[in-house]
Amino acid sequence: MRKITVIGITGSIGMGKTTAAEMLREMDIPVHDSDASVHALLGPNGKAVAIVGREFPDALKNNEHGEPYIDRQMLGRIVFSDRKKKRRLEEILHPMVRAESDAFIANMIKKAHNIVALDIPLLFETGSERRVNVTICVTAPSDMQRDRVLARPGMTSDKFDRIVAGQLPDAEKQRRADYVVETDKGFEDMRRQLEKIIAQIRELQRA
Repeated sequence: MRKITVIGITGSIGMGKTTAAEMLREMDIPVHDSDASVHALLGPNGKAVAIVGREFPDALKNNEHGEPYIDRQMLGRIVFSDRKKKRRLEEILHPMVRAESDAFIANMIKKAHNIVALDIPLLFETGSERRVNVTICVTAPSDMQRDRVLARPGMTSDKFDRIVAGQLPDAEKQRRADYVVETDKGFEDMRRQLEKIIAQIRELQRA
């Protein structure tokens, strides 16, 4: 099997992880987006709709075409303050997302890519760092993080605080990561940091 380096990219909400993942794609690094995978699993006729709907029937809806889907906002309200329900939802979704990311890696190997990235918001929280070769933590100052997130539609200070409380502290993510990318100095600076990391990975592959 072709040798491949799997990057795990993570970062707390509002740190710039989505932008970093897009920059990696521009560098011809395929990226599997765990959040997008969850959206598809819970979307119309998604693979997780039936089982999640049985567990959380109040979140099960039908769209205008009669296709079943999970109302993610309703689901969020159900599980957000109930640790047991949140854990049950994770027990359902995490294995499905892992299976999709494994299939993604296998497909990229067939297409002759030797570096791929997994965009995993809860990389360290779920132990997913054991599934990758290199970890990157995307970070920014806490005041910038807060300003970015509160600018999002529907976001409140209370919701932001609860989301952050449910994630591993940024300092701990930085400590555990192999590389840290700072996103507070503009896109070009961020891109240079990522290009340097990819160059180092490629150099190690050639060694």
